[in-house]
Amino acid sequence: MTAEEIKKKDSEYIMHTYGRFDIVLDHGKGATLWDADGKKYVDLTSGIGVNSLGHGNPAIVNAVTKQAEKLMHASNLYYTEPMVSAAEKLVTATGMGKIFFANSGAEANEGAIKLARKYSFDKYGEGRNTIVTLIQSFHGRTVTTLKATGQEKFHQYFFPFTEGFAYAKANDLADVTAKADKTCCAVMMEMIQGEGGVLPLNKEFVQGVAKFCKENDILLIVDEVQTGIGRCGSLFAYEQYGIAPDIVTMAKGLGGGLPIGGVLAAKSCADVMGPGTHGSTFGGNPVSAASANVVLDTVMKPEFLKEVEEKGAYIKEKVLGFHSPAVKNVRGMGLMLGIIVDPEKRAGYVAKLMEKGVLVLTAGTDAIRLLPPLVITYEEIDQALEAMKGVFES
Repeated sequence: MTAEEIKKKDSEYIMHTYGRFDIVLDHGKGATLWDADGKKYVDLTSGIGVNSLGHGNPAIVNAVTKQAEKLMHASNLYYTEPMVSAAEKLVTATGMGKIFFANSGAEANEGAIKLARKYSFDKYGEGRNTIVTLIQSFHGRTVTTLKATGQEKFHQYFFPFTEGFAYAKANDLADVTAKADKTCCAVMMEMIQGEGGVLPLNKEFVQGVAKFCKENDILLIVDEVQTGIGRCGSLFAYEQYGIAPDIVTMAKGLGGGLPIGGVLAAKSCADVMGPGTHGSTFGGNPVSAASANVVLDTVMKPEFLKEVEEKGAYIKEKVLGFHSPAVKNVRGMGLMLGIIVDPEKRAGYVAKLMEKGVLVLTAGTDAIRLLPPLVITYEEIDQALEAMKGVFES
């Protein structure tokens, strides 16, 4: 099909739940993409943080192909080696207790919510089920994770939402402790609020919340769906905050392009969910897990994580060095960055960058969000920076 035929059929057969850019993507290599008309782009989106090792990664392609030939799916009624291997790597690297595998970030966060509520129910009985999340947070698009999301604009249309959530101001410990009353079983937060605008939390605030939770037997859930798996220069972003969460959720970059999510639980709550209390038909699928093993074997190397940190610092320095009032600031960690611009001009900047062959994302009201593949080369970075310079300085 031609690009126009694909767009026409998309309009005819697919629900319009996305505002798509006017590009039909065809193939990619590393951090470079080509559309159906042969135009080349530097990809600073990685499928919204998913293609962590880039497009067409040979190690992933090889692992996925071999596993697909052996066993594509078995269900969780049986043991499979790829899932067990990925679990061992994550648990060993973090010092946590056990992991549950799901298919997506929203599913991982649903699992974390259920785990926290059951932990409290088993220990304290009914009435201790509130979960405090932060204003400007984002935790998913299911009915429950929408309600967990601390942005009022998402609390529309789909009534009634799941009850049991309270919202506190980010970086305001007093507000969190006030909202975390005797009905509270958990506090859930992202170390960097991605969809909220690439907003990093203050270290003192995060440590204060962790201390409060520990003192009151309130579970601390860290949502690492976007920040995890090397994205911020460490396996998980929480490591840079000096805390030990009770539950950590992940997805996106874990599968390197294939759907997989996970719920890591500390040893203190690792056995809360027994047989029949939770499940997922496709969770830990052998093919997705085979890809995840390649990703983990790569990103868990200290030298790889150091490169991620250095590339992020390089991009930030160069963008802040543009001679342009268009760039107000650059926020973020590692290769999760937000270029802060005038909200009214942001859409125009994104369109001009796309014209110049650079794909970016947005977040919040004023951030141009960058989530490039972690394997992006300095040559690809410089190509993107040259285009940005032209757009922001024009």
